[in-house]
Amino acid sequence: MRRFALVCLLLALAAPVAAHPVPFSYLDLRLPASGAAAPISGTLTVHVFDAAHELSVEPPERLLDPGAAAARAAALQAVLGQRLSIAADGRPLTIAWGPLDVLLDKQSIRLPFTIDNGGKAPGAVAVTADLFPYDARHQTFVNIYENAALRQQVILGGGRDTAEYYTGSARGTFAVARRFVAAGIHHILIGPDHLLFLVGLLLLGGSIRRLALVVTAFTLAHSVTLSIAALSLFSPPSRFVEPLIALSIVYVGIDNLMVRGGRDARVWIAFGFGFIHGFGFASVLREMDLPARALGWSLFSFNAGVEIGQLMVVVPVASALAALRHYSEAAGRRFAFAGSLVVVVAGTFWFVQRVFFAGGSL
Repeated sequence: MRRFALVCLLLALAAPVAAHPVPFSYLDLRLPASGAAAPISGTLTVHVFDAAHELSVEPPERLLDPGAAAARAAALQAVLGQRLSIAADGRPLTIAWGPLDVLLDKQSIRLPFTIDNGGKAPGAVAVTADLFPYDARHQTFVNIYENAALRQQVILGGGRDTAEYYTGSARGTFAVARRFVAAGIHHILIGPDHLLFLVGLLLLGGSIRRLALVVTAFTLAHSVTLSIAALSLFSPPSRFVEPLIALSIVYVGIDNLMVRGGRDARVWIAFGFGFIHGFGFASVLREMDLPARALGWSLFSFNAGVEIGQLMVVVPVASALAALRHYSEAAGRRFAFAGSLVVVVAGTFWFVQRVFFAGGSL
């Protein structure tokens, strides 16, 4: 009797699960060819179970009747229109819904739509969708077409609600460059470890040519490993890379304190440790969902942004240090000594944090 009751309980729990179909929706977005004046068009296909839940229709199969579905078309479009947004080049677009279709074989409703983009082919398109938040398992399969060819497929759901696509036009290339240059500048300016490594290399001063060689060596090295990791050719785990970046900072500070007899190995230090910092840059770039069609441009643009950010720091710091030495050579040496100590302490702190504490910057 107890076993029979257990079986009945399991069947009762399984019944509503079995009644719920696979929670998928499908969004097909068609972009016009570059130079064409055609509007953006597409279709959104949703299961009648999900549509019926939002419209409080019971049983859901009632929406398989074309007349019943058409009578509720405006209400369904209003609900989905609030949860689906499409933007072109950062500008929100207005979706114009067309008459819906009932797909009996798929137990689904298909909602066609058009979007007027002013007769211009977009450079970048962003799709944001959280269509049925009542079901945490729900996913939206996004297919993006350009020139009638399928160019990108993305699944939205499980914490991801936005997909971005860059077209193959000149506007698309410009959109890639604008986004990734800004991302590179932002990353270097909010990355105190990378900046402190550079500042540590500048503390001892030197001629403009010497400092340019140091920065160039760092740039060349991190560009190589940034590309290797971003292309998924080789990518060491962050739990190894981040402590090594911290050690590179410690090394620079100690080298500054121990330099004797005019020895200057900063170019080689920048070059050697630049490879490690490149893997650190790549960890951020990979999280940005690199566009497959514009991979080269995104890599180049991000790296260019990193260099611009570096110059925004290197030029004023190097100028200030040169001015201090010009005013007083002794004051310049004391500042370099104190600054090198700060570099060693900060690098040591980051190393301990990243190795021994799970809440570190890994």
